[in-house]
Amino acid sequence: MARHFDSELQDLRDGLMAMAGQVEEMIDLSQAAVSEGSSAKAEQVKALDRLVDEQELKLDQACIDLLALRSPIATDLRLIASSLKIIPEIERIGDHCCNIARRVLYIHPPVLAGDSLERLAGETRGMVREAVNAFVKGDAEMAREVIAADDKVDALYVQIYKDLLRLMLADPLCIERASNLIIVIKNWERIADQATNIAEEVLFILEGVNVKHPYLQAGREQAED
Repeated sequence: MARHFDSELQDLRDGLMAMAGQVEEMIDLSQAAVSEGSSAKAEQVKALDRLVDEQELKLDQACIDLLALRSPIATDLRLIASSLKIIPEIERIGDHCCNIARRVLYIHPPVLAGDSLERLAGETRGMVREAVNAFVKGDAEMAREVIAADDKVDALYVQIYKDLLRLMLADPLCIERASNLIIVIKNWERIADQATNIAEEVLFILEGVNVKHPYLQAGREQAED
């Protein structure tokens, strides 16, 4: 029985990895579609979203079955409970990629000079990859690095947002493209948030520590003092 349960847990991990691989492909295609103005790659992103949605339903059911039939405890319970939170985070990354793909035709020719947009996409892509790696390798330090990296993405997002506002004020003819680009960068920023949420769940699986909303934890510690 124990061996069969181990096999089911490994199937869950493998399923999560496959789903994460699909959204990483969507991220790569979204980045390329924006950079190249490629409607073909944007369509590929939207097509992949259906596979991610199907995988979400399948894994959700697997988690529910494990909870109902195996009565897991300790680390196994944390793995399944956290998987129920990680699965929708991965699915939302796919949704954000679709949102980016839908704007591809409305942001060209480019209004931004420099490589800030590429850096935002690259930093976000890196966070997702490292969050998934932290889950696969059981690496708490890697998960903490993902959480820390979110501040860098937030700062880059604010910088680009301000640059776009300045461009719109200086040249009303670029307002439509810049407005669509603001939606694009907001979706990149949200993907980084999703990667952070996954990293937080990895820490919970590994250490049983909830690191969400640290200001609430600080408030409780002050009250106890």
